[in-house]
Amino acid sequence: MITRIPITKARTNLGSIVKRAKIAKEYFILEKDGYPVAGIMDIDEFEDYLDIHDAQVKKHIAKSYSEYKAGRAKPATVLLKTIRRK
Repeated sequence: MITRIPITKARTNLGSIVKRAKIAKEYFILEKDGYPVAGIMDIDEFEDYLDIHDAQVKKHIAKSYSEYKAGRAKPATVLLKTIRRK
């Protein structure tokens, strides 16, 4: 759910807004004079967003996906057995 809210209202209700973002995974767009200027979201989602926009992470994701499409992927159970042996 995305809620648009004036910055002045967000300032007075910041604690509850942050709680809603963390617990209910809500998004908030803060507005000044009716224009969007910032957003509030859960930190876990924000970290995922940053990872996706990191060039190195994008390269790793692309490489992994191409290996998967080429049939070089293995089930997680095989990986776990390999790890346990070491």
